[in-house]
Order: sequence, then structure tokens, then C-alpha cells
Amino acid sequence: MRRRTLLAAVTGSLVAAAAAPAVPAAARDRDRRVLHVRPGGSVQAAVDAVTGPGWTIVVHPGTYRETVTVPTRAADLTLRGASRDPRAAVLVYDHANGTPLPDGSGTYGTAGSATFTSAAPGLTVRDLTLANDWLRADHPETTGTQAVAAYVTGDRSAFHRVRFLAHQDTLFADTTALTAFDRQYYRDCYLEGDVDFVFGRARAVFDHCHFHTLARNVDFTPKGMVFAPSTARANPYGFLAVRGRVTSGAEDGAYKLARPWVPSYETTAWPSLVVRDTRMGPGIDAAAPYTDMREAYPWQMMRFREYANSGPGAVISVPENRPQLTRAEAAVHTPRTYLGDWRPY
Repeated sequence: MRRRTLLAAVTGSLVAAAAAPAVPAAARDRDRRVLHVRPGGSVQAAVDAVTGPGWTIVVHPGTYRETVTVPTRAADLTLRGASRDPRAAVLVYDHANGTPLPDGSGTYGTAGSATFTSAAPGLTVRDLTLANDWLRADHPETTGTQAVAAYVTGDRSAFHRVRFLAHQDTLFADTTALTAFDRQYYRDCYLEGDVDFVFGRARAVFDHCHFHTLARNVDFTPKGMVFAPSTARANPYGFLAVRGRVTSGAEDGAYKLARPWVPSYETTAWPSLVVRDTRMGPGIDAAAPYTDMREAYPWQMMRFREYANSGPGAVISVPENRPQLTRAEAAVHTPRTYLGDWRPY
């Protein structure tokens, strides 16, 4: 089961924490805007204690079973693990889209299912694991099976050495408004899931990131898609994956690289995805790496392009199924172009 696997990854840090004396939920560094969270404490309590921009929250090794929401007032917040190992500090919960709300008024919905939510501009997250360990097998009665690890909006949101773990809809990389072109940057991150597990409207750069598709015990293919962008038509840039790799726990050819998401609340969306300089393993269907989400919005009409990819999942056997950038076009699709005057790299 996913939950046991996830917790096993941090057993060593929990043993060390158990030997430590009890500490408050958040301890303030003297004369500095720094808060420390240790096992037995609450990351959300530390976020609630932030009084303005420019604070840092240090999360010590352990598992923190809670949801965390970072409000817009916490601008330029840094949330980081005390260790450089992102497996040491884990923030995890288990809500899904179809999970009933406590007051019985409905369900959480996709965005509301997120373990970690941030709308703060200038957010930086480092050396943490953000996870949603809700499992379909444990809830056969639930039809809304999206279970988000992180829902991110807000311009200039950066993630370095962060692990995003879930199944369906792992990372919701979105914007604060339909008309906003909010920028996000992911460096040396690990993202795993099965269905549309990197999706949303943001202008997002995934630099040297590792995408991993999970095994699924189902009798249909494709078993899932890595990307599902929903880029606004007015936004010239959507998702850019550069210098990364795609691996799989499923059989060869079981996954598509992407499909377009045109939400019912924004039918003018024109999804944009560029994957370049990336190694793709055999888990990606090389002959037909893209598929439709709805017949009304075929992937061929979207802004899907590749450039200089390698590996068995990147073989161009049917050229019309793998649109490629020219060298001149590739010179434009870079982190610098996508992120403009913001240089988190």
C-alpha cells in the first residue's frame, strides 16, 4: 500500500525524533523571522504565525499529517526541510475530490483535496516531500478520485529538491486568476503519479526534474498521462520540461506523455507543453505519445512540441504524432523566456 511505503521512507528520521524531548509546535529564532517546526508540532501553526513577507519556516525530520494552506499575506515565504534530504520531512494527508466535507455540504473537490496549498507570491519550498496518500483501492465507493499533493498559485513560486507524491492529479500548477500568467519554477524535483499528474494553467518550468509513472492494476491502456496543461489562450507559454527524465513502474508503452485539458469553466484554453532535452524511458508510448481528453479538443490543435529528446520513449516513428520545434523555435523555449525578469535558477 502507498501509505506504508511512504511512511517506511521516513522511519529512520522518526526514530531519531522519538528520542528527542518534546518541543513547542513552532520555536522562534531570537531576533529573526525564522520559525522551526519539529515532530509533534504543526506546519500550519507556523504558517499562521507568519505576520508578513520574508519569513522562513524550517521543518525538522519527521512526518506531519496535516493539510497546510499558505495565504497571500505570507509573501516571499521560504518553507524548507532542515535536512537536504527531501525524504526526511514529509507533509502528507489523504483527502480526495470525492471525500465528503465534515459539515456534509458536499465534497472537497480537486483543488480542495490538496495536502499543500499556496497562493503566496514569491514562495520558495526546498527539501521537502509533499504527498497525498489517498488510495482508490481503499475507497471503491468514491468516484472523484483526484487526490492532489500540492495546489500552487501565486506568481514566482519556486520548488527545489521537492518530492511530489500521489496518484491522480499530483501537482496542480495553476494561476491566481483566469487572466493571470503566474510563473512557477521546479528544479531537481521528483514527481510521481498515474493520471494527469502534472496539470494546470501556470507558466511553469520543470528543470532537471524526474517524472515517474506508477504501475496500475487495470486492464486498459493508456493507464495514464504525465501532463495535462490548461494554458490560457492569451498566454504565450505554458509548461516547459527541460533536461529531465521520465521513468515508469508500468509496462512498456502504457502511458501517454500528455493530453490537453480544456476545463468547462475556461473553454477558450489553448494548452501549451514543450518537452525538450529530456530522456524518456519505454513506459511512454513512443508511436502515439499524445491523446485527447475530449473529442471536441483534439491534441493536434494544441501547442504540444518536443525538441532533442532521447530514449526509447522518445523515438520518432510516426513524425506527425510527435511535433518538433525547429532550432530557431527551441531557442525561444527556455527558462529565461518563460520566467522573464524572475531568475530563480
